[in-house]
Amino acid sequence: MTTASQTGKAPEAISRNKLLCIAGMGWTFDAMDVGLLAFLLTALKEDWGLTASQLGWIGSVNSIGMAVGAFVFGIMADRKGRKPVFIFTLLLFSLGCGLTALASSLMVVLVLRFFIGMGLGGELPVASTLVSESVETHERGRIVVLLESFWAVGWLIAALIAYFIIPDYGWRMAMLLSALPAVYALYLRSKLPEPTSSHILQKKTRLSIRQSMALIWSPQYRRSTLMLWILWFCVVFSYYGIFLWLPSVAMLKGFSLIKSFQYVLIMTLAQLPGYFTAAWLIERYGRKFVLVTYLAGTAISAYYFSVADSTATLLIFGMLLSFFNLGAWGALYAYTPEQYPDGIRTTGAGTATAIGRIGGILGPLMVGYLVQYQFEISSIFLIFSFSIVIGILAVMLLGQETKNKPLNSI
Repeated sequence: MTTASQTGKAPEAISRNKLLCIAGMGWTFDAMDVGLLAFLLTALKEDWGLTASQLGWIGSVNSIGMAVGAFVFGIMADRKGRKPVFIFTLLLFSLGCGLTALASSLMVVLVLRFFIGMGLGGELPVASTLVSESVETHERGRIVVLLESFWAVGWLIAALIAYFIIPDYGWRMAMLLSALPAVYALYLRSKLPEPTSSHILQKKTRLSIRQSMALIWSPQYRRSTLMLWILWFCVVFSYYGIFLWLPSVAMLKGFSLIKSFQYVLIMTLAQLPGYFTAAWLIERYGRKFVLVTYLAGTAISAYYFSVADSTATLLIFGMLLSFFNLGAWGALYAYTPEQYPDGIRTTGAGTATAIGRIGGILGPLMVGYLVQYQFEISSIFLIFSFSIVIGILAVMLLGQETKNKPLNSI
């Protein structure tokens, strides 16, 4: 019989890796949907002749749903447990994606994107909190960043579907493929562990919504909450404003639909080394160092991507943009749950994420209207770079380093 010692893995390591893979697959499907949304906007423009402002509304309604989902399901996860909320949100956005394939009008797409956004917005902070609570302190940041690295896999799958499926089979087939997570969610029900702290929480704490919200703004957590709200708003505002428009920006620069999809596929590949380097650095130099460094790289890359005047520079700065921005996201998801004790952890993470989604509403809308009024892409992306700088200042001035600090209980 092969023992844990013979395989070189302790039982807790096996459990940790299993949890990472299960939660990571959910993360992959989330990213696949968000990635496909970027390509869906471009395809709908070609298919339905939508204006830039209409396309902006699709991205923004998605973020409205994410804001609602992050707030509602974040609170629910503190009261009902991480596992059932994780599964429900996964089912919600998967079924919404499948129904989008049947949409016949912009209004139907907008309604479905709201519910898809609710599922996405609720699942992300719950999954990162679940993993954060289930691993050892010395590797918590690295494991959560590795969880976030599954986002790159999802984007890569989305780019492959967009490149090989949408041109020949249409965007409806792509949306049907994105509904596959519904099957996976049912499998999760019996396989996903619930953190011990969550069981204790359900039995002992049971804070009301008012108590939870009052506690995250109490003197002890007020500084962390303010920092996270500013940081999340700035990062999400810039991310959705930039990345949902990547294929469209390539087309505005004169590239064809096929070429724009191909270039975004190449840029997406740079996300994986961004995550892996962030995972390596975060336990050596800390959360604040990784956030500040990678966000600064994002701000610089975004501007130079917007002024790129050749294929080579477009790809180079697009890859750097993916590398730095997604590495920063990994650190952000590791840093956020560490600011609060377990009784309000998903409430704090969920409300910060919800504030961020307000930025996600405004970013795509702003791009759509500014493009329609013929603003230069470089001017639009400069706004996003300034937004990221504000996020950097929030971390530097208000953030507290949480490296190697144990998670607290109320």
